[in-house]
Amino acid sequence: MTASRAARGFVAVKLFFVLILATSFSAPAFADAGFQRWIRDFRSVATSQGISGAVYDQAFRGVTAPDPTVLEKARYQPEFRAEAWEYFDNRVQEAAIAEGRQKARELKPWLDRIEQQFGVSRYILLAIWSIESNYGAALKRDNVMKNLPQALATLAYADKRRAKFARTQLLAALKILQNGDVRPDQLTSSWAGAMGHTQFIPTSYQAYGVDMDGDGRRDIWNSVPDALATAANLLRKNGWRTGETWGYEVLLPRGRKFPAGSMSLKRWGEIGVVRANGKAYPDASRNAELKVPDGREGPSFLMTKNFFVIKRYNNSDKYALAVGLLADAIQGVGGLVNDWNRPFQRLSFSETQELQQRLGALGYYDGEIDGKIGGGSREAIRQFQARMGLTQDGHPSKEVLQRLRGR
Repeated sequence: MTASRAARGFVAVKLFFVLILATSFSAPAFADAGFQRWIRDFRSVATSQGISGAVYDQAFRGVTAPDPTVLEKARYQPEFRAEAWEYFDNRVQEAAIAEGRQKARELKPWLDRIEQQFGVSRYILLAIWSIESNYGAALKRDNVMKNLPQALATLAYADKRRAKFARTQLLAALKILQNGDVRPDQLTSSWAGAMGHTQFIPTSYQAYGVDMDGDGRRDIWNSVPDALATAANLLRKNGWRTGETWGYEVLLPRGRKFPAGSMSLKRWGEIGVVRANGKAYPDASRNAELKVPDGREGPSFLMTKNFFVIKRYNNSDKYALAVGLLADAIQGVGGLVNDWNRPFQRLSFSETQELQQRLGALGYYDGEIDGKIGGGSREAIRQFQARMGLTQDGHPSKEVLQRLRGR
């Protein structure tokens, strides 16, 4: 190749990269301009729904671009399918139980009033609070909480699948702001618009919000009584049965098939499905449905009406069961007779934190030391297992912790 040809090639390559860089930097500018145009256009939609222009402008003051972290979370599809043991180990654990009991003591006067007014178990409400926001701790995390108008506008503008939902929730949120329940600087939410201690989407807040502390505002961001009463109101209005449980852990006779659907606890007992703790069903006339979230070798449950009411909060069997199990643990009753099909010996909460700390000290993990095993913890464990020549399953096992202690 001649020098002149080489020089021309260099110039062409350089020009190619300049064009790429120019395109890369100009794309966000176009996106931002489009987003700002969307905000201007949506203003007329909001005002036609009774929202004042002043409230709208106040809500979007300083918002000039979509929130990229919202779109990342919206697009993210976890490759790892959470096993039953993982889901419940992260939610029904020593720290959540201990704090729930502490909150039950601290908030007893309020919990007495909420229970009396709505008929919903205080322990169910504490469990929901724990799972939704870690007793409010999540509300203090900037990497979790978002500017609600910006988050929902981002989804409405850039996520076709969630655009209709986001527009509806944004209008509801603006009405909440206009009503004076929260200041503009406090109007925060998760990436998808769930708000406050008990994580209500705006339309659900409008339907069930309660001013429990009597200050004239339904403030689920700053008032724990308002947040817990709002959760209780949702459960009550969806059919909560006062004084009844959510379900029972049961034992299944081997080698037998069981009918799908609901039938009386008496009938379940007649075909050999008995309570795991050996006690009788308190009201055998109540109907229940069999659930085996970890297969027939794991814990099995007969779910009664209140389990399905909890699902009106979050339509997930695992979620409703986690609420029930955590509520029982906070109350000091229950506890599983049969454990989950966990392919390793479980670590305690403090041991899981130690695992994360030791992985971090070795440079494998840079996440929070929160005692919860998520994608970052699993990947760090796999990297350490690879280094040690172990099976790379990502499980937070006693074996992995012992190896880490030996480092």
